Amino acid sequence: MWKIFAASFGIMFLAEIGDKTQLAAISLATRYRSPWAVFAGAGLAMLLATAAGILVGSYLPALIGERVIRFVSGGLFVLFGVLIILGK
Repeated sequence: MWKIFAASFGIMFLAEIGDKTQLAAISLATRYRSPWAVFAGAGLAMLLATAAGILVGSYLPALIGERVIRFVSGGLFVLFGVLIILGK
């Protein structure tokens, strides 16, 4: 169990460093000068979003299959990247 915890923590921590969510939190803390309120709001949002992702990830493969999920996820990732590059 601790290996799973450590792997999850490490991957998520490294993935979040410098991404849009962290930059948004920095911007909000700077703008409102209330770091604890930003911490609480951002933390709760991330907790709920992660919980939703875990729930979907736990049950969706049984309904449509892991291969389909990987294909759709990869396709969406590429699509979003292309849209960002195109400025849309």
